[in-house]
Amino acid sequence: MYFIQAYFLINSERKEPCFGEKIEAWDFGPVVPEAYREYKQYGGGDIPTIASYLEFNEETPWETERKKYTAHLVARKDRRLIDEVVNRFSDYTATDLVNLTHNQAPWKDAYVRNQNNEITVDAIRKYFNE
Repeated sequence: MYFIQAYFLINSERKEPCFGEKIEAWDFGPVVPEAYREYKQYGGGDIPTIASYLEFNEETPWETERKKYTAHLVARKDRRLIDEVVNRFSDYTATDLVNLTHNQAPWKDAYVRNQNNEITVDAIRKYFNE
């Protein structure tokens, strides 16, 4: 997700973040905590395609609605860019990705052992625009 965010910040038409959740510098690299908590149950296995999701009402958070997931929820051009990033890095091993991100300023500058500091959008944008 770190690389997807980077690509959106430098390669998309809007040059805006792909998502609003923060990225943190964890021991093994950049992590989106919300995504980690959602998908950690799958470990190293494949994450299944979702058929539906829960939408929460901000005014009454205890009220949720199950909605069917459809691909049009993500703009076609955004899906293409996400697919491009996933395809580019799909042959990298976990170790390769750890080594790659540990040598990049956004992670190195934010990382402090046991602190999970935020890797800011500005830090990612600056690094990948250089």
